[in-house]
Amino acid sequence: MVSEGATRKELNLCFENMKMEGVLISEWKDIPVELLMKILNLVDDRTVIIASCICSGWRDAVSLGLTRLSLSWCKKNMNSLVLSLAPKFVKLQTLVLRQDKPQLEDNAVEAIANHCHELQDLDLSKSSKITDHSLYSLARGCTNLTKLNLSGCTSFSDTALAHLTRFCRKLKILNLCGCVEAVSDNTLQAIGENCNQLQSLNLGWCENISDDGVMSLAYGCPDLRTLDLCSCVLITGKTEKPEPEFLCHLLNISCCYR
Repeated sequence: MVSEGATRKELNLCFENMKMEGVLISEWKDIPVELLMKILNLVDDRTVIIASCICSGWRDAVSLGLTRLSLSWCKKNMNSLVLSLAPKFVKLQTLVLRQDKPQLEDNAVEAIANHCHELQDLDLSKSSKITDHSLYSLARGCTNLTKLNLSGCTSFSDTALAHLTRFCRKLKILNLCGCVEAVSDNTLQAIGENCNQLQSLNLGWCENISDDGVMSLAYGCPDLRTLDLCSCVLITGKTEKPEPEFLCHLLNISCCYR
């Protein structure tokens, strides 16, 4: 998103051009799409959602022009809101659904996968209600993901997460902190086999992984630069296999223990 100052300058220029061209605005629907999107760049996400309900023209403009949305401010009924908005905002590239208390369910994630095929950055942290069904949905409909935050999601399996990696092969940043049941050595093997563009991986508090899993990951992800192994108590750093050369170039590796 551009700075507020730059956007205001662009708005002033748009108004001046409209005066010169004799464009008159007598109703809300008369505001040109380009000008509307510049205005919406200045307001919060709640206002953007309200604006999309003003008239069909505004709804269509927001649907085609909105690429980033955060609903983290929604403290209740987030699931219903996502079900309502997903079919409208089909051009989203970034969607933040971080929650203080679990609200999202599988049907909301399925709606996202059904409609938001251009999504690149998705934050589902603390969505402890979502299950394997959500990961299978994302694997089917959101294959362009480069950044995925699943931290604190505790209700899906390593089989489903491994399946996701086979279809979301463009992942560069993956946060699996606290996904204890979903992260195993088999998961890391799947990540190593499928996600060779990965640059950052958070495995904090994933207590079921061992040295073998980390080595499988290491051989398959040569671009990995940040690795969090905090409280991964089975990691010893000892292995019979030679360490991949890239391990020497990791910029940030965390291995704290309780």
